Amino acid sequence: MADDRELLRTAAELTRDLQKPRAWIYWPDFLGSAAVGYGSLTGAILAHSPWVALAFGVLAILALYRATLFIHEITHLNHALLPGFRFVWNLVIGVPTMLPSFMYEGIHTQHHTRTKYGTAEDPEYLPLALMKPWSLPFFFLVAVFMPVGLILRFGVLGPLSMIIPPLRRVVMERLSGLQMNPSYRRRPPEGEFARQWFWEELGASLVAMTIIATAVTGLLPLHALLVYMAIIAGVALLNQARTLVAHRWENEGEPLTVTAQFLDSTNVPYGILPRLWAPVGLRFHALHHLLPSLPYHSLTEAHRRIAGAMGQDSTYAKANYPTLRGLLARLISSTMTRGMTG
Repeated sequence: MADDRELLRTAAELTRDLQKPRAWIYWPDFLGSAAVGYGSLTGAILAHSPWVALAFGVLAILALYRATLFIHEITHLNHALLPGFRFVWNLVIGVPTMLPSFMYEGIHTQHHTRTKYGTAEDPEYLPLALMKPWSLPFFFLVAVFMPVGLILRFGVLGPLSMIIPPLRRVVMERLSGLQMNPSYRRRPPEGEFARQWFWEELGASLVAMTIIATAVTGLLPLHALLVYMAIIAGVALLNQARTLVAHRWENEGEPLTVTAQFLDSTNVPYGILPRLWAPVGLRFHALHHLLPSLPYHSLTEAHRRIAGAMGQDSTYAKANYPTLRGLLARLISSTMTRGMTG
C-alpha cells in the first residue's frame, strides 16, 4: 500500500502547535491516579465486606492501570521538556510494581520503526488475527500469571543471573522487556541507559525479594499478598484486552508503509468506556502511530482537527471503530476462520 501523502501532510500541518508536553497535565494526572490506586488497594486489603473489597479492587485496577500506562509516554517523551518525570514514575509505580521503565524503553520505539513494524524484528507484534483460536485465551492466561512471573524474574532469576553469566544472557534477552514476540531477543544496554537499567532493576529486585521474604516468614499476611497480586493481574488483564484491539494484527511479516501501519492500527475515539480501558491517549492508537511524538493530552484535539479536515470517506476515517466489543469480536472471528484454515 502506497502512503497517503495528503493524510501525512494534513496530520503534520494541523498538529504543529500540539507537540509540547504540558507539565501541569502530566504531573497531577499521574500522581492523582497513583494516589487513588494505592489508596484503593489499601481499602481492598482492609475491607471487611467482600462487596466493599470488590469495589475498592475495581477502582484500584482502573487507577493503577492509568498510572502504569504513563510508561508509554515515557518512551516517547523528550525528557528535557518534562524533567524528573521518568525518575518519579519509577519511584512511585515502576519499581514498586516491578515494571520499571527499562522494560519498555528501547522496546516500544522499535515497534514504531518504519522497517520493523509488523515484521519478525518487531518486539510488540504477532499476526494474531491469523493464528489459531487458542492463542487468544493463552494471551489472557499470561496476564493472569504476570505478578508471579515478575516476582520470579526480579526476586529469583535476576539476582541469580548476576552470578551465573549464561542465565544473565537469557534474562536480559528474553525476560527484560514487555514484548509479545517470542522470537525477539533484546540486546544488552549501553551507556547511560545501562546505568539507568541497573538502578531500576536493583530497586525492582529488592521489592520482589522483600515480598518473597515477608510472605515466607508470615510478616506479609497471605490475604494482603493475594489481594495485591489479584489487582496487579487485573491491571495486566485490562492491558491485554486493550492490546488485542490496538491493531488488526493482520500483517504476515512484510514491512509496511506509514499509511499501512496506520490502517493496521485502531482508534476508538467516542464514548466513556474507551477512556477507562484505553486511558492516557491510547484510545487513539492509530493516530499515535501516525504522530508518535504527540503528547497524550493533545490526541483528542488532533483527532478532531484531522477528522474534520479529511472527512468521513478518507483514509483517516477507516481507522476509527466504535467499540472494544466489536474489535474483539472481529479478532476472534478472524482466528476462527483464517486461523483454523491456516
